[in-house]
Amino acid sequence: MNEITVYIGLGSNLQNPVGQIKQAILALSKLPQTTLVKTSSLYTSDSLLAGQPRYTNAIVSISSQLAAETLLDLLQQIEHNQGRQRTQHWGARTLDLDIILYGNQQINTPRLTVPHSQMEQRSFVLIPLAEIAPDLILPNGRTITSLLAHCPSLNLRKLTESATTLLEPN
Repeated sequence: MNEITVYIGLGSNLQNPVGQIKQAILALSKLPQTTLVKTSSLYTSDSLLAGQPRYTNAIVSISSQLAAETLLDLLQQIEHNQGRQRTQHWGARTLDLDIILYGNQQINTPRLTVPHSQMEQRSFVLIPLAEIAPDLILPNGRTITSLLAHCPSLNLRKLTESATTLLEPN
């Protein structure tokens, strides 16, 4: 299988969210048949549900030979290893890993929808994605810049310049 550029969204709002993101990026860098290419800055945003802690988010790009659903299985294993419990839709979580884009493919299976079905309404996806791939054109022909113009901010704030600095030894 050829190498495919994949963009993965990371989010956490429980049990040391920055540490959860750091651990997840490290796990992503160790996936088989996969190379970690680039990481965005870390951002913090309001939760989609009232009363929850703020989220820490980032986007990473990887180059992978893994099939989309195989990658999904591995992402869900990373989530599980970091204590993810699926109890409430959009509920608080230790870690959420979403395949945002899988090359230029459009995937719609019972388990996976790519491009991610909600990405166009989520600044915590679009802003870090635009940071690492400013010229990206989605499979539907739209640009990241055009999507950002119509996206609510959810009080998004940048925390760090690059999430890769989290991987460097202290």
